[in-house]
Amino acid sequence: MKQMNKNTVVSLLLAGMALGTAWAIRGQFGHEQGAAWAGGIGSLCIILLAKNKSWYNKAMKAAFAGAVGWGLGGMMSYGAVVGYGRGVDFVNVYYGLTMLFVIGGLYGLIGGGLFGLVLADTPKKKVKWHQVIMEMTVGGIIFYYFIIEQLGIAMTPPRSEAWGVCAGMGLALMYYLARTKQYSAIRVAMYGGLGAGFGFGFGNFLQVMGNVAEVPFNMWNVMEYSLGFFGGLGVAYGTFTGTWPKEEAAPHYSYKNLTLPMLGFLLFIPFFVWQQSFIERDLAPTLGKLIEDPEIWVSMVRWVALVAFLVPAVYWITLFSEKKGKRGQDFNEKEVLGVFVTYFSVYIIFTILITGSFLSFYRIEQFLYILNFLVILFLLQKFKPEIATNMPKPAKWGYKLVAILLFLALLSLIAISIHGEMPGMNKRFGA
Repeated sequence: MKQMNKNTVVSLLLAGMALGTAWAIRGQFGHEQGAAWAGGIGSLCIILLAKNKSWYNKAMKAAFAGAVGWGLGGMMSYGAVVGYGRGVDFVNVYYGLTMLFVIGGLYGLIGGGLFGLVLADTPKKKVKWHQVIMEMTVGGIIFYYFIIEQLGIAMTPPRSEAWGVCAGMGLALMYYLARTKQYSAIRVAMYGGLGAGFGFGFGNFLQVMGNVAEVPFNMWNVMEYSLGFFGGLGVAYGTFTGTWPKEEAAPHYSYKNLTLPMLGFLLFIPFFVWQQSFIERDLAPTLGKLIEDPEIWVSMVRWVALVAFLVPAVYWITLFSEKKGKRGQDFNEKEVLGVFVTYFSVYIIFTILITGSFLSFYRIEQFLYILNFLVILFLLQKFKPEIATNMPKPAKWGYKLVAILLFLALLSLIAISIHGEMPGMNKRFGA
Protein backbone atom coordinates (compact mmCIF):
# COMPACT_ATOMS: atom_id res chain seq x y z
CA MET A 1 0.00 0.00 0.00
CA LYS A 2 1.68 3.20 -1.17
CA GLN A 3 0.04 5.59 1.30
CA MET A 4 -0.60 4.37 4.80
CA ASN A 5 -2.92 6.93 6.31
CA LYS A 6 -4.15 7.02 9.88
CA ASN A 7 -7.37 5.10 9.15
CA THR A 8 -5.52 2.25 7.51
CA VAL A 9 -2.80 2.02 10.17
CA VAL A 10 -5.32 1.96 13.02
CA SER A 11 -7.45 -0.62 11.18
CA LEU A 12 -4.44 -2.90 10.75
CA LEU A 13 -3.50 -2.51 14.41
CA LEU A 14 -7.05 -3.31 15.54
CA ALA A 15 -7.10 -6.47 13.41
CA GLY A 16 -3.78 -7.46 14.96
CA MET A 17 -5.06 -6.75 18.46
CA ALA A 18 -8.21 -8.81 17.89
CA LEU A 19 -6.43 -11.95 16.71
CA GLY A 20 -3.52 -11.34 19.10
CA THR A 21 -5.82 -11.17 22.12
CA ALA A 22 -7.85 -14.17 20.97
CA TRP A 23 -4.70 -16.17 20.26
CA ALA A 24 -3.28 -15.35 23.69
CA ILE A 25 -6.55 -16.61 25.19
CA ARG A 26 -6.27 -19.67 22.95
CA GLY A 27 -3.11 -20.65 24.85
CA GLN A 28 -5.34 -21.49 27.81
CA PHE A 29 -7.30 -24.03 25.76
CA GLY A 30 -4.94 -25.20 23.03
CA HIS A 31 -5.54 -27.70 20.29
CA GLU A 32 -7.68 -27.27 17.20
CA GLN A 33 -10.85 -25.99 18.85
CA GLY A 34 -9.09 -23.18 20.72
CA ALA A 35 -7.25 -22.07 17.59
CA ALA A 36 -10.47 -22.18 15.58
CA TRP A 37 -12.28 -19.87 18.02
CA ALA A 38 -9.42 -17.37 17.86
CA GLY A 39 -9.28 -17.53 14.05
CA GLY A 40 -13.00 -16.86 13.83
CA ILE A 41 -12.71 -13.77 16.02
CA GLY A 42 -9.89 -12.36 13.90
CA SER A 43 -11.80 -13.04 10.66
CA LEU A 44 -14.96 -11.32 11.90
CA CYS A 45 -12.98 -8.29 13.04
CA ILE A 46 -11.46 -7.84 9.57
CA ILE A 47 -14.90 -7.96 7.93
CA LEU A 48 -16.17 -5.30 10.33
CA LEU A 49 -13.12 -3.11 9.73
CA ALA A 50 -13.45 -3.34 5.93
CA LYS A 51 -17.05 -2.05 6.12
CA ASN A 52 -17.88 -3.70 2.81
CA LYS A 53 -21.67 -4.17 2.91
CA SER A 54 -21.57 -7.00 0.38
CA TRP A 55 -19.46 -9.03 2.81
CA TYR A 56 -21.95 -9.04 5.70
CA ASN A 57 -23.98 -11.90 4.19
CA LYS A 58 -20.70 -13.80 3.96
CA ALA A 59 -19.69 -13.06 7.52
CA MET A 60 -20.63 -16.45 8.99
CA LYS A 61 -19.06 -18.36 6.10
CA ALA A 62 -15.88 -16.27 6.12
CA ALA A 63 -15.53 -16.50 9.90
CA PHE A 64 -16.10 -20.25 9.86
CA ALA A 65 -13.61 -20.74 7.01
CA GLY A 66 -11.03 -18.64 8.85
CA ALA A 67 -11.75 -20.58 12.03
CA VAL A 68 -11.29 -23.92 10.28
CA GLY A 69 -8.07 -22.74 8.63
CA TRP A 70 -6.46 -21.47 11.83
CA GLY A 71 -7.91 -24.45 13.71
CA LEU A 72 -6.25 -26.98 11.40
CA GLY A 73 -2.90 -25.63 12.52
CA GLY A 74 -3.83 -26.56 16.07
CA MET A 75 -2.75 -30.13 15.38
CA MET A 76 0.90 -29.05 15.10
CA SER A 77 3.25 -29.63 18.04
CA TYR A 78 5.68 -26.79 18.79
CA GLY A 79 6.70 -27.18 22.44
CA ALA A 80 10.04 -28.75 21.51
CA VAL A 81 10.66 -26.12 18.83
CA VAL A 82 10.17 -23.34 21.38
CA GLY A 83 12.82 -25.13 23.46
CA TYR A 84 15.30 -24.96 20.57
CA GLY A 85 14.95 -21.18 20.65
CA ARG A 86 16.10 -21.19 24.28
CA GLY A 87 19.44 -22.74 23.38
CA VAL A 88 22.99 -21.40 23.61
CA ASP A 89 24.34 -22.04 20.11
CA PHE A 90 23.40 -20.30 16.89
CA VAL A 91 22.48 -23.43 14.91
CA ASN A 92 19.88 -24.69 17.37
CA VAL A 93 18.42 -21.27 18.18
CA TYR A 94 18.15 -20.21 14.52
CA TYR A 95 16.65 -23.59 13.67
CA GLY A 96 14.09 -23.08 16.44
CA LEU A 97 13.09 -19.60 15.29
CA THR A 98 12.88 -20.55 11.61
CA MET A 99 10.81 -23.65 12.35
CA LEU A 100 8.47 -21.51 14.44
CA PHE A 101 8.27 -19.28 11.38
CA VAL A 102 7.21 -22.34 9.36
CA ILE A 103 4.61 -23.42 11.93
CA GLY A 104 3.20 -19.92 12.35
CA GLY A 105 3.31 -19.46 8.60
CA LEU A 106 1.13 -22.51 8.08
CA TYR A 107 -1.43 -21.15 10.56
CA GLY A 108 -1.68 -17.88 8.66
CA LEU A 109 -1.40 -19.38 5.18
CA ILE A 110 -4.29 -21.81 5.58
CA GLY A 111 -6.41 -19.54 7.78
CA GLY A 112 -5.91 -16.53 5.54
CA GLY A 113 -6.30 -18.54 2.34
CA LEU A 114 -9.66 -20.07 3.27
CA PHE A 115 -10.92 -16.74 4.62
CA GLY A 116 -9.92 -14.96 1.40
CA LEU A 117 -11.46 -17.70 -0.72
CA VAL A 118 -14.88 -17.06 0.84
CA LEU A 119 -14.59 -13.35 0.08
CA ALA A 120 -13.75 -14.22 -3.54
CA ASP A 121 -16.64 -16.68 -3.89
CA THR A 122 -19.34 -15.12 -6.10
CA PRO A 123 -22.19 -16.45 -8.26
CA LYS A 124 -20.14 -15.61 -11.35
CA LYS A 125 -17.04 -17.38 -10.04
CA LYS A 126 -18.17 -20.09 -7.67
CA VAL A 127 -15.69 -21.86 -5.47
CA LYS A 128 -15.95 -25.66 -5.65
CA TRP A 129 -15.65 -26.27 -1.94
CA HIS A 130 -15.93 -30.05 -2.19
CA GLN A 131 -12.92 -29.94 -4.50
CA VAL A 132 -10.98 -27.67 -2.15
CA ILE A 133 -11.60 -30.02 0.78
CA MET A 134 -10.70 -33.10 -1.23
CA GLU A 135 -7.49 -31.62 -2.64
CA MET A 136 -6.36 -30.34 0.78
CA THR A 137 -7.05 -33.72 2.36
CA VAL A 138 -5.13 -35.61 -0.30
CA GLY A 139 -2.32 -33.05 -0.21
CA GLY A 140 -1.94 -33.43 3.54
CA ILE A 141 -1.83 -37.24 3.35
CA ILE A 142 0.65 -37.37 0.46
CA PHE A 143 3.02 -34.77 1.92
CA TYR A 144 3.03 -36.39 5.36
CA TYR A 145 3.67 -39.93 4.20
CA PHE A 146 6.24 -38.96 1.58
CA ILE A 147 8.22 -36.33 3.53
CA ILE A 148 7.82 -37.65 7.08
CA GLU A 149 7.35 -41.40 6.74
CA GLN A 150 9.35 -42.15 3.58
CA LEU A 151 12.13 -39.54 3.64
CA GLY A 152 12.22 -39.27 7.43
CA ILE A 153 12.45 -35.48 7.47
CA ALA A 154 11.40 -34.61 11.02
CA MET A 155 11.05 -31.21 12.65
CA THR A 156 10.31 -32.06 16.28
CA PRO A 157 11.43 -35.63 17.10
CA PRO A 158 10.12 -37.46 19.08
CA ARG A 159 7.03 -35.21 19.10
CA SER A 160 4.19 -35.32 16.58
CA GLU A 161 5.13 -34.32 13.04
CA ALA A 162 1.62 -33.20 12.12
CA TRP A 163 3.16 -30.05 10.65
CA GLY A 164 3.66 -32.23 7.57
CA VAL A 165 -0.11 -32.67 7.22
CA CYS A 166 -0.62 -28.91 7.45
CA ALA A 167 2.17 -28.24 4.97
CA GLY A 168 0.57 -30.58 2.46
CA MET A 169 -2.84 -28.96 2.95
CA GLY A 170 -1.32 -25.51 2.60
CA LEU A 171 0.45 -26.40 -0.65
CA ALA A 172 -2.72 -27.99 -2.04
CA LEU A 173 -4.74 -24.89 -1.14
CA MET A 174 -2.21 -22.60 -2.83
CA TYR A 175 -2.23 -24.79 -5.93
CA TYR A 176 -6.03 -24.56 -6.10
CA LEU A 177 -5.93 -20.78 -5.67
CA ALA A 178 -3.31 -20.37 -8.38
CA ARG A 179 -5.06 -22.76 -10.77
CA THR A 180 -8.39 -20.95 -10.39
CA LYS A 181 -6.74 -17.51 -10.54
CA GLN A 182 -7.93 -16.46 -7.08
CA TYR A 183 -5.15 -13.92 -6.80
CA SER A 184 -6.64 -11.84 -3.99
CA ALA A 185 -7.08 -14.94 -1.84
CA ILE A 186 -3.45 -15.83 -2.58
CA ARG A 187 -2.48 -12.38 -1.37
CA VAL A 188 -4.35 -12.84 1.90
CA ALA A 189 -2.79 -16.28 2.38
CA MET A 190 0.74 -15.06 1.71
CA TYR A 191 0.59 -12.03 3.99
CA GLY A 192 -1.19 -14.07 6.63
CA GLY A 193 1.58 -16.67 6.46
CA LEU A 194 4.42 -14.13 6.53
CA GLY A 195 2.81 -12.23 9.39
CA ALA A 196 2.00 -15.22 11.60
CA GLY A 197 5.35 -16.87 10.85
CA PHE A 198 7.29 -13.74 11.77
CA GLY A 199 5.10 -13.25 14.84
CA PHE A 200 5.84 -16.74 16.16
CA GLY A 201 9.60 -16.54 15.72
CA PHE A 202 9.78 -12.98 17.06
CA GLY A 203 7.46 -13.90 19.92
CA ASN A 204 9.77 -16.70 21.03
CA PHE A 205 12.65 -14.22 21.07
CA LEU A 206 10.58 -11.87 23.23
CA GLN A 207 9.78 -14.75 25.57
CA VAL A 208 13.45 -15.59 26.00
CA MET A 209 14.37 -11.93 26.59
CA GLY A 210 11.62 -11.58 29.17
CA ASN A 211 12.76 -14.70 31.01
CA VAL A 212 16.38 -13.54 31.01
CA ALA A 213 15.33 -10.13 32.38
CA GLU A 214 13.08 -11.92 34.92
CA VAL A 215 10.08 -9.87 33.89
CA PRO A 216 7.21 -10.76 36.28
CA PHE A 217 4.77 -11.60 33.52
CA ASN A 218 3.55 -14.62 31.55
CA MET A 219 6.08 -14.38 28.70
CA TRP A 220 4.68 -17.49 26.98
CA ASN A 221 1.51 -15.46 26.64
CA VAL A 222 3.53 -12.66 25.03
CA MET A 223 4.78 -15.13 22.41
CA GLU A 224 1.22 -16.23 21.67
CA TYR A 225 0.02 -12.65 21.42
CA SER A 226 2.84 -11.89 18.97
CA LEU A 227 1.82 -14.75 16.67
CA GLY A 228 -1.80 -13.63 16.62
CA PHE A 229 -1.02 -9.92 16.34
CA PHE A 230 1.25 -10.16 13.32
CA GLY A 231 -0.89 -12.91 11.80
CA GLY A 232 -4.02 -10.77 12.09
CA LEU A 233 -2.16 -7.76 10.76
CA GLY A 234 -0.96 -9.78 7.76
CA VAL A 235 -4.40 -11.19 6.90
CA ALA A 236 -5.93 -7.71 7.26
CA TYR A 237 -3.29 -6.11 5.03
CA GLY A 238 -3.80 -8.77 2.37
CA THR A 239 -7.57 -8.27 2.58
CA PHE A 240 -7.51 -4.47 2.47
CA THR A 241 -5.17 -4.41 -0.55
CA GLY A 242 -6.81 -7.21 -2.56
CA THR A 243 -8.91 -6.78 -5.69
CA TRP A 244 -12.29 -8.20 -4.79
CA PRO A 245 -15.24 -8.79 -7.14
CA LYS A 246 -18.22 -6.47 -6.89
CA GLU A 247 -21.41 -8.25 -5.93
CA GLU A 248 -25.01 -7.31 -6.57
CA ALA A 249 -27.47 -7.51 -3.70
CA ALA A 250 -29.75 -10.55 -3.88
CA PRO A 251 -33.54 -9.91 -3.92
CA HIS A 252 -34.01 -12.42 -1.11
CA TYR A 253 -31.84 -13.49 1.79
CA SER A 254 -30.27 -16.84 0.94
CA TYR A 255 -29.95 -19.55 3.56
CA LYS A 256 -28.29 -21.93 1.12
CA ASN A 257 -25.05 -23.50 2.37
CA LEU A 258 -25.20 -21.41 5.54
CA THR A 259 -26.36 -24.05 8.01
CA LEU A 260 -22.99 -25.75 8.56
CA PRO A 261 -20.93 -22.53 8.82
CA MET A 262 -23.45 -20.97 11.20
CA LEU A 263 -23.78 -24.03 13.45
CA GLY A 264 -20.06 -24.74 13.31
CA PHE A 265 -19.01 -21.20 14.10
CA LEU A 266 -21.61 -20.28 16.71
CA LEU A 267 -22.27 -23.61 18.40
CA PHE A 268 -19.88 -26.47 17.67
CA ILE A 269 -16.55 -24.68 18.20
CA PRO A 270 -17.57 -23.20 21.60
CA PHE A 271 -19.08 -26.54 22.60
CA PHE A 272 -15.90 -28.47 21.87
CA VAL A 273 -13.83 -25.91 23.80
CA TRP A 274 -16.22 -26.26 26.75
CA GLN A 275 -16.35 -30.06 26.52
CA GLN A 276 -12.56 -30.46 26.31
CA SER A 277 -11.53 -27.74 28.77
CA PHE A 278 -14.07 -27.53 31.58
CA ILE A 279 -13.29 -30.94 33.04
CA GLU A 280 -13.67 -31.46 36.78
CA ARG A 281 -10.30 -33.14 37.26
CA ASP A 282 -8.58 -30.13 35.66
CA LEU A 283 -10.67 -27.41 37.30
CA ALA A 284 -10.44 -28.77 40.84
CA PRO A 285 -6.62 -28.36 41.22
CA THR A 286 -6.72 -24.84 39.75
CA LEU A 287 -9.56 -23.60 41.94
CA GLY A 288 -8.21 -25.57 44.90
CA LYS A 289 -5.19 -23.26 44.97
CA LEU A 290 -7.49 -20.28 45.47
CA ILE A 291 -10.22 -21.57 47.80
CA GLU A 292 -10.46 -24.31 50.44
CA ASP A 293 -13.54 -26.15 49.17
CA PRO A 294 -13.54 -26.02 45.35
CA GLU A 295 -16.23 -28.64 44.64
CA ILE A 296 -19.20 -26.25 44.54
CA TRP A 297 -17.19 -23.70 42.55
CA VAL A 298 -16.14 -26.31 40.01
CA SER A 299 -19.74 -27.23 39.33
CA MET A 300 -20.76 -23.58 39.13
CA VAL A 301 -17.95 -22.73 36.70
CA ARG A 302 -18.91 -25.57 34.38
CA TRP A 303 -22.59 -24.54 34.29
CA VAL A 304 -21.87 -20.82 33.90
CA ALA A 305 -19.55 -21.57 30.97
CA LEU A 306 -22.19 -23.78 29.33
CA VAL A 307 -24.90 -21.12 29.62
CA ALA A 308 -22.48 -18.37 28.53
CA PHE A 309 -21.98 -19.84 25.05
CA LEU A 310 -25.29 -21.66 24.62
CA VAL A 311 -27.64 -18.69 25.12
CA PRO A 312 -26.06 -16.36 22.51
CA ALA A 313 -25.58 -19.28 20.09
CA VAL A 314 -29.29 -20.16 20.22
CA TYR A 315 -30.24 -16.49 19.92
CA TRP A 316 -28.15 -15.80 16.80
CA ILE A 317 -28.96 -19.09 15.09
CA THR A 318 -32.68 -18.51 15.64
CA LEU A 319 -32.49 -14.91 14.42
CA PHE A 320 -30.59 -15.77 11.23
CA SER A 321 -32.78 -18.82 10.54
CA GLU A 322 -35.92 -16.69 10.61
CA LYS A 323 -34.54 -14.53 7.78
CA LYS A 324 -34.75 -17.41 5.32
CA GLY A 325 -36.37 -16.44 2.04
CA LYS A 326 -37.48 -13.01 3.22
CA ARG A 327 -37.03 -9.86 1.18
CA GLY A 328 -34.78 -7.16 2.63
CA GLN A 329 -33.48 -9.44 5.39
CA ASP A 330 -29.78 -9.42 4.59
CA PHE A 331 -27.20 -9.45 7.36
CA ASN A 332 -26.28 -5.93 8.43
CA GLU A 333 -23.32 -4.40 10.22
CA LYS A 334 -25.16 -4.25 13.54
CA GLU A 335 -25.85 -8.00 13.50
CA VAL A 336 -22.31 -8.92 12.49
CA LEU A 337 -20.97 -6.63 15.21
CA GLY A 338 -23.33 -8.29 17.69
CA VAL A 339 -21.96 -11.73 16.82
CA PHE A 340 -18.39 -10.44 17.13
CA VAL A 341 -19.04 -8.88 20.54
CA THR A 342 -20.78 -11.94 22.01
CA TYR A 343 -18.35 -14.44 20.46
CA PHE A 344 -15.32 -12.51 21.75
CA SER A 345 -16.92 -11.86 25.16
CA VAL A 346 -17.69 -15.52 25.74
CA TYR A 347 -14.08 -16.46 24.91
CA ILE A 348 -12.87 -13.99 27.55
CA ILE A 349 -15.44 -15.31 30.04
CA PHE A 350 -14.16 -18.84 29.38
CA THR A 351 -10.55 -17.95 30.17
CA ILE A 352 -11.51 -15.95 33.28
CA LEU A 353 -13.51 -18.93 34.55
CA ILE A 354 -11.02 -21.67 33.74
CA THR A 355 -8.08 -19.85 35.35
CA GLY A 356 -10.08 -18.87 38.43
CA SER A 357 -9.26 -15.22 37.75
CA PHE A 358 -12.72 -14.23 39.00
CA LEU A 359 -11.44 -15.22 42.45
CA SER A 360 -7.96 -13.72 42.30
CA PHE A 361 -5.77 -11.25 40.40
CA TYR A 362 -2.89 -13.74 40.24
CA ARG A 363 -3.09 -13.88 36.42
CA ILE A 364 -2.85 -10.21 35.42
CA GLU A 365 -2.80 -11.00 31.69
CA GLN A 366 -6.38 -12.25 31.97
CA PHE A 367 -7.52 -8.71 32.74
CA LEU A 368 -5.41 -7.24 29.94
CA TYR A 369 -7.59 -9.27 27.57
CA ILE A 370 -10.57 -7.23 28.77
CA LEU A 371 -8.65 -3.99 28.23
CA ASN A 372 -7.71 -5.03 24.69
CA PHE A 373 -11.31 -5.98 23.98
CA LEU A 374 -12.63 -2.63 25.18
CA VAL A 375 -10.09 -0.70 23.08
CA ILE A 376 -11.05 -2.70 19.99
CA LEU A 377 -14.76 -2.08 20.54
CA PHE A 378 -14.22 1.63 21.14
CA LEU A 379 -12.25 2.14 17.91
CA LEU A 380 -13.77 -0.51 15.64
CA GLN A 381 -16.45 1.67 14.05
CA LYS A 382 -14.44 4.88 14.07
CA PHE A 383 -11.91 3.89 11.42
CA LYS A 384 -12.15 2.55 7.89
CA PRO A 385 -9.07 1.47 5.91
CA GLU A 386 -8.24 2.98 2.54
CA ILE A 387 -8.74 0.07 0.13
CA ALA A 388 -5.77 0.47 -2.21
CA THR A 389 -5.72 -2.54 -4.52
CA ASN A 390 -2.41 -4.06 -5.57
CA MET A 391 -1.63 -6.84 -7.99
CA PRO A 392 0.17 -9.92 -6.63
CA LYS A 393 3.95 -9.59 -6.85
CA PRO A 394 5.57 -12.92 -5.91
CA ALA A 395 9.06 -11.41 -6.15
CA LYS A 396 8.25 -8.98 -3.34
CA TRP A 397 6.97 -11.81 -1.20
CA GLY A 398 10.31 -13.53 -1.78
CA TYR A 399 12.20 -10.42 -0.67
CA LYS A 400 10.06 -10.17 2.46
CA LEU A 401 10.72 -13.84 3.21
CA VAL A 402 14.49 -13.36 2.91
CA ALA A 403 14.31 -10.23 5.08
CA ILE A 404 12.42 -12.10 7.80
CA LEU A 405 14.88 -15.01 7.77
CA LEU A 406 17.82 -12.59 8.05
CA PHE A 407 16.11 -10.75 10.89
CA LEU A 408 15.52 -14.05 12.72
CA ALA A 409 19.23 -14.81 12.28
CA LEU A 410 20.06 -11.48 13.92
CA LEU A 411 17.69 -12.24 16.80
CA SER A 412 19.36 -15.64 17.22
CA LEU A 413 22.78 -14.00 17.54
CA ILE A 414 21.44 -11.54 20.11
CA ALA A 415 19.77 -14.29 22.11
CA ILE A 416 22.81 -16.55 22.45
CA SER A 417 24.99 -13.61 23.46
CA ILE A 418 23.02 -12.64 26.57
CA HIS A 419 22.17 -15.89 28.35
CA GLY A 420 23.50 -19.29 29.24
CA GLU A 421 21.58 -22.54 29.57
CA MET A 422 17.90 -21.99 30.38
CA PRO A 423 15.12 -24.19 31.77
CA GLY A 424 13.18 -25.86 28.97
CA MET A 425 16.12 -25.68 26.55
CA ASN A 426 16.18 -28.31 23.79
CA LYS A 427 18.85 -29.38 21.30
CA ARG A 428 18.04 -30.54 17.80
CA PHE A 429 21.65 -30.75 16.62
CA GLY A 430 24.83 -31.61 18.48
CA ALA A 431 25.48 -33.64 21.60
